[in-house]
Amino acid sequence: MKVLPLLPVIACLLVKARGKIFSRCELVLRLEHSGLEGFQGYSLADWICLAYFASDFDTAKVTHNSDGSSEYGIFQINSRLWCSDHHSTTKDLCDISCRDLLTDDITDDIDCIKKVVLDSEGLDAWMGWRDHCRGRNLNYWINACNV
Repeated sequence: MKVLPLLPVIACLLVKARGKIFSRCELVLRLEHSGLEGFQGYSLADWICLAYFASDFDTAKVTHNSDGSSEYGIFQINSRLWCSDHHSTTKDLCDISCRDLLTDDITDDIDCIKKVVLDSEGLDAWMGWRDHCRGRNLNYWINACNV
């Protein structure tokens, strides 16, 4: 019976921890509102293309790497440098728990990716962006999204 009063708290925590798969246009509008258009010279279409090839717009995606690090969230931010997953060595340059990158609130993901782009080789840090987005006409990613 002592567990019963904790059920609403547990339910709230579970809801907070859920990820979300964004629609393309929903993500376009969210990233535009967050100031990513033109950030470090990248267009909204670049950011959308990155998110698609990194996670298929899924905020709950986790990829485990052979070096012991993992990639988290909609932008697949690496635990080796950028977030703390509490089981691999990290520099935690975004000062964030990797788990926080897996929720439907991508504010912290956006804050972190801005740091990644500023402190590294830009979007070239993501193989998916290099292979599928760099140097291409990406307008189709944002067409029909009313931006």
